[in-house]
Amino acid sequence: MEPIYTYPKTLIDVPLHYCPGCTHGIIHRLIAEIVDEMDIGKETIGIASVGCSCFNYDYFNFDMVATAHGRAPATATGVKRVHPDCLVFTYQGDGDLASIGTAEIIHAAVRGEKISVIFVNNGIYGMTGGQMAPTSLPGMKASTAPYGRKVESSGYPIKMTEMLALQDGCVYAERTKISSVGSIAKTKKAIRKSFELQSAGKGFSIIEILSTCPTNWGMEPLDSIQWMEQNMEAYYPVGVIKDLEGGGKE
Repeated sequence: MEPIYTYPKTLIDVPLHYCPGCTHGIIHRLIAEIVDEMDIGKETIGIASVGCSCFNYDYFNFDMVATAHGRAPATATGVKRVHPDCLVFTYQGDGDLASIGTAEIIHAAVRGEKISVIFVNNGIYGMTGGQMAPTSLPGMKASTAPYGRKVESSGYPIKMTEMLALQDGCVYAERTKISSVGSIAKTKKAIRKSFELQSAGKGFSIIEILSTCPTNWGMEPLDSIQWMEQNMEAYYPVGVIKDLEGGGKE
C-alpha cells in the first residue's frame, strides 16, 4: 500500500517536553514538513528564543541557534546577513516577542530583514509561571493578574502583527490558528508562503499563530481550544493582514 503520511526527515523522532494539549508540537511538525517539501534542510537555520519552545533545537534535524530572551530577531539578522543563501526563521512566543523583544522585532521589520518570524501567541507567559503577557486579553487571569487584566492599569493587549505590518520593510503578515484540521492546513500554507518569499529574496514576514496553554489557563485541552476561538480570535482575528506580493490585505 502507498503510504499517505511519513514522519518528517527534519523532525527528530523523540518525545516532546510540552504539556498535554500544547500545540507547539503541531507547529514543529508543520515546519519540518515544509522544509522537507522544499528540500532545504541543509540550508535552513532556526533561531530558538526563550520560552516553552526554547528547547526546540532538540527536535529539529537542521541547524538551530539558541539565543537570549527576546533577541531572536537580532540574532537572525546576523545569521541571515552572514548566510544570505540560507532560510532563516525565528520561533518566538508572545512573552518573548511582544515584551522583552519588542525593540528587536520592530526594528527587524523596519529594516526589512529577509527573515521569517513564527510568532506563537497564547496570551500568557508559559514557561516562567503563567504571568500576564502583553497579549493577555482584558479580564484574562494570570499569576500576576489573579483578578484579571485591567486595562486601566495594564493597558490593552498589543496587536503585534498589525503593528509590524505597518512597517514598509514587512512584505507579508498573516494570523492563523491551531484548532482544527482546516486551520492547521491554513497555518502550514502561511508558513510555507513566508519561507518561499524569503527564498525569493523578499523582505520581512511574520506568521502569528493563535495557540493555547491549557496548563496556565487552567483548562482541559479541548476547553482551551474552544476558549481560544471564542475569546482570543475575537480580539485577534485570523487572516492575511498584509501581502505585498499577493495584492495587499485580504
